[in-house]
Amino acid sequence: MPSKPPHADIPLRLLVPTQYVGAIIGKEGATIRNITKQTQSKVDVHRKENAGAAEKPISIYSTPEGCSAACRMILDIMHQEAKDTKTADEVPLKILAHNNFVGRLIGKEGRNLKKVEQDTNTKITISPLQDLTLYNPERTITIKGPIEDCCQAEVEIMKKVREAYENDIAAMNTHLIPGLNLGALGLFPSSSNMPPPPPGNASGGAPYGCFGAPEQETVHVYIPAQAVGAIIGKKGQHIKQLSRFAGASIKIAPAEAPDSKMRMVIVTGPPEAQFKAQGRIYGKLKEENFFGPKEEVKLETHIKMAAAAAGRVIGKGGKTVNELQNLTAAEVVVPREQTPDENDQVIVKINGHFYASQLAQRKIRDILTQVKQSQKGGVAMNTSPNPQGFTEMGSHTQGLTQDHQPRRK
Repeated sequence: MPSKPPHADIPLRLLVPTQYVGAIIGKEGATIRNITKQTQSKVDVHRKENAGAAEKPISIYSTPEGCSAACRMILDIMHQEAKDTKTADEVPLKILAHNNFVGRLIGKEGRNLKKVEQDTNTKITISPLQDLTLYNPERTITIKGPIEDCCQAEVEIMKKVREAYENDIAAMNTHLIPGLNLGALGLFPSSSNMPPPPPGNASGGAPYGCFGAPEQETVHVYIPAQAVGAIIGKKGQHIKQLSRFAGASIKIAPAEAPDSKMRMVIVTGPPEAQFKAQGRIYGKLKEENFFGPKEEVKLETHIKMAAAAAGRVIGKGGKTVNELQNLTAAEVVVPREQTPDENDQVIVKINGHFYASQLAQRKIRDILTQVKQSQKGGVAMNTSPNPQGFTEMGSHTQGLTQDHQPRRK
């Protein structure tokens, strides 16, 4: 019987008014340190996200009880601050949840949500599907009522979200790699768990082409040179099995130099095959102790794209690439002053743990799909409100000479 995944996989995400962020952090961070200490949790206040926005996200990582305790303390601080500054009569609790879980939270004909409202004596609303964009897969759940009731509603809501997450993992584990969860991240569309696309943006967010079989993709994954033997296996058995399991072509490129510390693995196949193959490569490196027991496996992957499309990935002033990094937690780099190859292609580098890398790859493919569709049809790419990220592209020379990547350590 596989062990249950740790609850910490799903942080509690809150949305708080920017004006209260200072009070939550406290002088020299004293208040937030007190919250983390008392509740045994890790609390990230995303102050730099969405500069100028009226609200900021806060991520809380802990046990369900720890998350709820930290949430209570934050809500208390906001209420006290609102009272002291006379800025608001009411401060609702706002929770962010990935859209894939929201349908199950609402329930058939809204029954689940109504029950939570009745049991906790609160008023709960959920932001509409139309608010979702490529770079914002989360819905905002707004809870109104006395502090005690709001906190009880948080417990019930997150119980359902975690349940949905664990069910997704269990379903995926029956025919995928243990511990890897494709559904919860919304990496691929499927009839069972994907919502209909927001109106007016029929092509947005679908990693596959609009019709027919999913497109073949080639990704270069860089692994430690000493791990090549483990990936290939005795007489090539492991790499053959991996190739069959994933439905992908997997080849190890020759070393670039005799003393190269990294080797390139060339993975070719549709999106789902990429997910399976790359997931097993990450898993194998962990199993074979190429990374420490408490060390996260982070690998660099390269995607090739038409030089003319690279500006789309960067975005005006680096806006798109910055949003991509904030969303995925991967480092995304379009190296500066690249010379396009014989096919007029350049590389985009992605560095991060498995889920971060997969999400970044999917989002970049989405952008490339949009570019292709706009070139084919000769029509403007966006028929709906601009999903941040499809910004106007400058000349591709400009796109290639910028190295937009606030480095993540």
